[in-house]
Amino acid sequence: MEIKYHKNFKKRFKKLDKKLQSKVLAKIEFFIKNPFAKELHNHALTGNLMGQRAFSVTGDCRVVFEEVGDYVLVI
Repeated sequence: MEIKYHKNFKKRFKKLDKKLQSKVLAKIEFFIKNPFAKELHNHALTGNLMGQRAFSVTGDCRVVFEEVGDYVLVI
């Protein structure tokens, strides 16, 4: 599975503290290996974000993504 990062994700990622950045990267690596693992709490979004999905990094931190053809776009 190929991961591509949206410019908005990159911008917000840089603002996170180093500890949270490493957690996000670890969860993305885990997501690549097993996208529907229970630990990720991978779920579809509704409302304005319909068509996108998210998985948990911490209790209040999520990674939003969209499946686009043969790759995943992290938003």
